[in-house]
Amino acid sequence: MALSNPAFSKTPEFAQKRGASTAAPLTDEELNAMYGRPSAGPTDTDRMSYDDTIVKTAAMFAVLLVGGVVGAFNPILALPAALVGFVLAMVNIFKKKPSVALIMAYSVVQGVFIGGISFLLEGQFEGIILQATMGTLIVFAVTLALFASGKVRASKRATKIFMIAGISYAAFSLVNLGLQVFGVSQDPWGLYTGANIFGIPLGLIIGPLAILMGAYSLVLDFTSVKQGVESGAPRIMGWKAAFGLVMTIIWLYIEFLRLIAIIRGSN
Repeated sequence: MALSNPAFSKTPEFAQKRGASTAAPLTDEELNAMYGRPSAGPTDTDRMSYDDTIVKTAAMFAVLLVGGVVGAFNPILALPAALVGFVLAMVNIFKKKPSVALIMAYSVVQGVFIGGISFLLEGQFEGIILQATMGTLIVFAVTLALFASGKVRASKRATKIFMIAGISYAAFSLVNLGLQVFGVSQDPWGLYTGANIFGIPLGLIIGPLAILMGAYSLVLDFTSVKQGVESGAPRIMGWKAAFGLVMTIIWLYIEFLRLIAIIRGSN
């Protein structure tokens, strides 16, 4: 089982390589000639690297911010953008060779969605954008630090649990969307605030669990990027890595927005 989110699991370049090489050993002359050559970096060999992946991720966020500005001034576009973003996410997940145009289109559309919903909520709960942004950055930084130190690693058992929880969460989200589309629930969060368990809004129970799932998804993303670099994946796969990271970070941000809105709305 691939230890990755869907953005990576459909791409064999991010799978961990196993087995020893069967190539014939080099002679002394060949070894001396090899060591005498100037070292080639990932750019020279057209291979994926951490630096290149960071640059691509930053480019996606720059485009995302542009879309966010558009969404902030046109919040009516938030729902159509969310639907288009979902379609583009599915296309990019299942597309084996990354398309820079489609990935950037995903960033723009998701930016419009995030910008629209963020500024609508900002009008109700002043400071919620800053709070959600800080929460997302803290989770990202802590997860990255723990992963880099080796204290947090993905495991097959945890990934199985994550997949089950993820499928369940996706089904719950579809039910919420259906309730809102067909007018059963007028609440923008659907069952998140309309249902209670022992007097506690459902959103206050599911929200933290969803954020934990997002944090573990980051661990899977970091694992896949590490495997892609170490296995010498083609440089173009850096776009796939950037897409997976941005998709997870967007998920985290939306969950923080949702949780903070529910908490502040219940006070």
